Amino acid sequence: MDIGEKIRRLRLLNELTQDELAQRCDLTKGFISKIERNITSPSIATLMDLLEALGTDVKKFFNEDVQDKIVFTKEDIYESINEELLNRVSWLIPNAQKNAMEPILIELDPYGTSNIEEPHKGEEFGYVLKGTINLYLGSKKIKVKKGESFYFKSSQLHYIENQTNKPAVVLWVASPPSF
Repeated sequence: MDIGEKIRRLRLLNELTQDELAQRCDLTKGFISKIERNITSPSIATLMDLLEALGTDVKKFFNEDVQDKIVFTKEDIYESINEELLNRVSWLIPNAQKNAMEPILIELDPYGTSNIEEPHKGEEFGYVLKGTINLYLGSKKIKVKKGESFYFKSSQLHYIENQTNKPAVVLWVASPPSF
């Protein structure tokens, strides 16, 4: 097992710089660099500190046979209903905030709207499964119908709205997770 490479991969997955990881573990950036390049090996105590900062533990770190879950069922879905905005959001993948992207299913009742999202780093994709929605990007209003999709950088205020008297359903994917 290449311990240095595995630590480096975990650090990148957690979107940490070597300096940020070093600060969290009270180490130096140079020491983290040497560990990742297998020039030096961390003590058990230091390895445990590193793994804790990277959101894992020794058992998970050394168990390479564990495969992440691939198929998710209805039991895995978490739903939230917002009666004020007339929407239901279903998080299709549990704990997706640790992943590179986060898919949701958003159901808008007639005249319902999604939460208004402030500008942030990332990209968003949506596919209208049912109905017609308006996509708002900053001051732009774009009509999107069943069978159509949208894709944009999340650099401006954005949300969707159903201005019809029929329900609308949208599969929406954000990268990185932001819902």
